[in-house]
Amino acid sequence: MRISARADYAVRAALQLAASQGDGPVKAEAIADAQDIPHKFLEGILNDMRRGGLVLSQRGGNGGYRLAKPAESITIADVIRVVDGPLVSVRGVRPPDLSYTGPAQSLLPLWIALRANVRAILDGVTLADVAASDLPSGVSALADPPGAWTNP
Repeated sequence: MRISARADYAVRAALQLAASQGDGPVKAEAIADAQDIPHKFLEGILNDMRRGGLVLSQRGGNGGYRLAKPAESITIADVIRVVDGPLVSVRGVRPPDLSYTGPAQSLLPLWIALRANVRAILDGVTLADVAASDLPSGVSALADPPGAWTNP
């Protein structure tokens, strides 16, 4: 599974907004500078997040962006889905819509299991969790073994 630059930037921007909740709107330039995200690319991402109901925008001198709901109620999966679509697809097709034959038949339940696990992790972690460095214990346990940090 690959996390696109667009998804990574969107999550980082959302985390910047989560950390700024209560401080009023944050300008796109400030988010871009704080997270080292190309400003023009970020504008498109923020527009997608606005259309997806995750952020609100305000025009004017005191304008900018803010989360549309509390960080505790926005999951990492919510952000990724808004900017990139489904979390797991195979050739652009969702696993339940695939079919395989012969020795490849077992691929379908494998892809479904992968999708279920990705969803369990990303739907189970909120912006507030990450912003507070308080990942759920199950997620932390998966990242703890030294082998989790190395490529085979």
